[in-house]
Amino acid sequence: MTDVDAYCRDLEAYLCRKNDGHLIRITGPAFERVVAWAHQGIPVKVAEAGIDRYFERYYRKGPRRRPVRIDFCEADVLDAFDDWRRALGISAVVPDAQGGPDVEEPVQGTGRSRRSLASQIEAALSRLTVLRGSDQAGATIGPALDAAVRALDALQPEASRARGEARDALLLRVAAVEADLVAAAAAALAETERTEIEKEADAELAPFRQRMAAEAYAQSRRAAIDRLVRLHFGLPTIQ
Repeated sequence: MTDVDAYCRDLEAYLCRKNDGHLIRITGPAFERVVAWAHQGIPVKVAEAGIDRYFERYYRKGPRRRPVRIDFCEADVLDAFDDWRRALGISAVVPDAQGGPDVEEPVQGTGRSRRSLASQIEAALSRLTVLRGSDQAGATIGPALDAAVRALDALQPEASRARGEARDALLLRVAAVEADLVAAAAAALAETERTEIEKEADAELAPFRQRMAAEAYAQSRRAAIDRLVRLHFGLPTIQ
C-alpha cells in the first residue's frame, strides 16, 4: 500500500529543489491530483522524471518567469508513466464498459514523433563518451562503456540508410549492445547496491503484482531492475 502522505511530501520536496528552493505546497486540487498518481501506482521516480520533462521544456523557452506548480507537470508525468509501463510490459487497467470487473488493456503509443535510429545512436554515443570520463560510471564500468562505444560507432553508418528487414536486423544488434552494457553494469554493482535496486524494483511493481501472472511479473521485474541499473549509472536508452 502506497503511503500517500509520504508520496506527496517526496514530490513536494523534489519540486522545491527543481524550483531552486521555492516551495509550492501540494494542497487542495493539486493534492488530489498527486493522490490520484499514487493510487495509479506511478512510482515516485517516474513522477520525478515527468517533472524533469516539464522543466527541460520550460528552460528551452528561455529564463524562468515563475515557479512551476505540480499540476503544470501532469501531462508529462502521465507520459513518463506510460513509457515506464511500456518498457516493463505492464498493461493499463480500465473499468469494464459493461460494469464488470476492471480489465487490462495494452499501453498504447502516445503518438509523439520518434527520433531516427541514427540520431538515437548519435545521442547515445555522446552520452557514453561523457560517462567514460566521469566518476559516475567511468571508473566502474569503463571497459564496458568502451566496448559499447566501439560497437555503436560501427553500426552508425548503417543506421541512416537501413530499411525494412535490414533495419530490423540492425535494431537487434543495437539491442544486443544495450543488453551487454546493462549486464556489465549490473555485474559491477556492490552487493548493497544490488539489494537496494531489487527492493526498489519490487516496490515499484507492488501495486500491479496481484493481477500479474508469475511469468509476466518476473519479466517486468527484470526490466525494472535493468531500468534502475541504467539510472544508477546514467546509461542512455537507445531504442
